[in-house]
Amino acid sequence: MTNHYNAFVDEKVTIKPIKSGNLSGRTFAVKDVFDLEGITSSAGNPDWLRTHQPAKSNASAVDLLLRQGATLKGTTITDELMYSLNGENAHYGTPVNPKAEGHIPGGSSSGSAVAVSANLVDFALGTDTGGSVRIPSAYCGVYGFRPTHGLVPIDGVIPLAKSFDTVGWMTPNIELLVEVGEQLLGDSSVSVEKPFTSCLLGKDAWELADDDSKNALLPYVQQVELASEWITVAEEGLQRWASCFRILQGLEIWETHGEWITDVKPSFGSDIEARFAWASTLNKEDRPKELALKHKIAQKMADMLGDDRLLIIPTTPGYAPLCHLSGEEIEQRRSQTMQLSCIAGIAGLPQVTIPIKGKNGLPVALSFIAGLNQDRRLLQWMLEYSDNN
Repeated sequence: MTNHYNAFVDEKVTIKPIKSGNLSGRTFAVKDVFDLEGITSSAGNPDWLRTHQPAKSNASAVDLLLRQGATLKGTTITDELMYSLNGENAHYGTPVNPKAEGHIPGGSSSGSAVAVSANLVDFALGTDTGGSVRIPSAYCGVYGFRPTHGLVPIDGVIPLAKSFDTVGWMTPNIELLVEVGEQLLGDSSVSVEKPFTSCLLGKDAWELADDDSKNALLPYVQQVELASEWITVAEEGLQRWASCFRILQGLEIWETHGEWITDVKPSFGSDIEARFAWASTLNKEDRPKELALKHKIAQKMADMLGDDRLLIIPTTPGYAPLCHLSGEEIEQRRSQTMQLSCIAGIAGLPQVTIPIKGKNGLPVALSFIAGLNQDRRLLQWMLEYSDNN
């Protein structure tokens, strides 16, 4: 049954706990971009695997979990070099979405989301740069968390765009999401004692969601026992925010991987190849203008959320698209999705996505975004919110 889901690159990889702890008895898988001693990560591409050496030690995030008693079982499929939100890999195949077969699992942490959704492991690690934990979590009907940028150690992880890369995690329930967060966040985030006082609903974000999603999600929003207010998130337009994110991300991606791509000439799936080709054409002279907007956005979000407000948005515009859609169709969905996921991504904010059953049982997801370093408070609040609903 494990093979049916095609979640793993290698399900036989096993690393025993370093010692016992709060995660004793739990199993977890990791996206095939995390260093594991003696193992070479593929980053979703055979040419990457061929041209790189085995890791000399484990990624720090992996060791944090091993020290708390968790057992690593398996490395999971990722989109090539993590540069997609779809989850379809031309070389290793597409993991099967357990909650919506025939629909994409979402990327780039596709295998991790599927492994959790299919109950093959208790939880899984992924990476989230532009939405790569949040989107597959939403499509596969699991809980997902993207932390404040820089809060969880990311050494020993193959980079995509370092200014945006984070280590995220996925679980089948909120209790385990919080428990894993306690181990990965440690004492690096603020106290959970101070309550959130109000929530904001982004009109421009909700306008991106289709009617089926709104009908499924809004009843849950109404159950939030905080004062609420509808606001416009992006004065410049979320499309402009997403463009800023994509340009800065693309510049970093080419600076990180351009030399390797030029030298090795790796074989990529057509959509990934087109994305790297686009990144190679970006003009470095555009960086100052885009960085200025990035800083403006970060300040706006800091002022908007402070340390006691939450922003509530749909995680995605709708249900997971069908597999094998044309390039134009999937790129249109990618563009809409990026307008939602760039809000937390460009400002480096923590975001939790929670699964909700939509029309015909297909998963949709609701997201809560908090201010910088409010990660543990956000997780604790989500636990209390879930207990009351």
